[in-house]
Amino acid sequence: MDCRHQSHCQACSTKAGGAMKGSVSLPAPPSEVLRAGELEKRSDSLFQLWKKKQVVLSRDRLSLSAPEGGGGGKAKALRFGAIQKVDCVERTGKYVYFTIVTTDRKEIDFRCPGESGWNASITMALIDFQNRRAVQDFKSRQEAAEQAAADTRDRRLARAP
Repeated sequence: MDCRHQSHCQACSTKAGGAMKGSVSLPAPPSEVLRAGELEKRSDSLFQLWKKKQVVLSRDRLSLSAPEGGGGGKAKALRFGAIQKVDCVERTGKYVYFTIVTTDRKEIDFRCPGESGWNASITMALIDFQNRRAVQDFKSRQEAAEQAAADTRDRRLARAP
C-alpha cells in the first residue's frame, strides 16, 4: 500500500489500519495543557481532505475538536497509552506532515504550518508519558516482588517449630 502522504513522504511505509481502542492513562494533574492550537487532520473519506482541528496537548492525551465557530461536536481524545509513535515527518515549503501510529497500527495523518513544531511537541509529550509509565511499571513490579518475598518469609516462619 502506498503512503497516504503521496509525494510528500518518501520515508513512510504504511501499515494496515485498525480500530483505535482506549487505554488506561496514568494519573496526571487534571487538564494540564502543554500546548493548544490548530492542526489539520487528513479525513478518512474517499477524497482524503484536510480538515482543520482545534488541538489541546496535555500530559496524557491529544484532544481534537472542530475549529472554533466551525460547528458543534464532541472532542476526540487520542490517549498516549494508545499511541505507539509519531512517525513519518516530512517537510515541504509550507507544511510539516506527520503520522501518529496507534498501538493497533491505525495511522492518523496531520499537517501543520512549517516551523510550528507541533510534531516535536507531541513526540516529547509522548516520550514523557512513556517514561512515566515505565517508572510506574518498574515500581509496581518491584513492590510485587517485595510482597512475594515477604509472603514467602511469613509462610516459612509459620511452619517453623
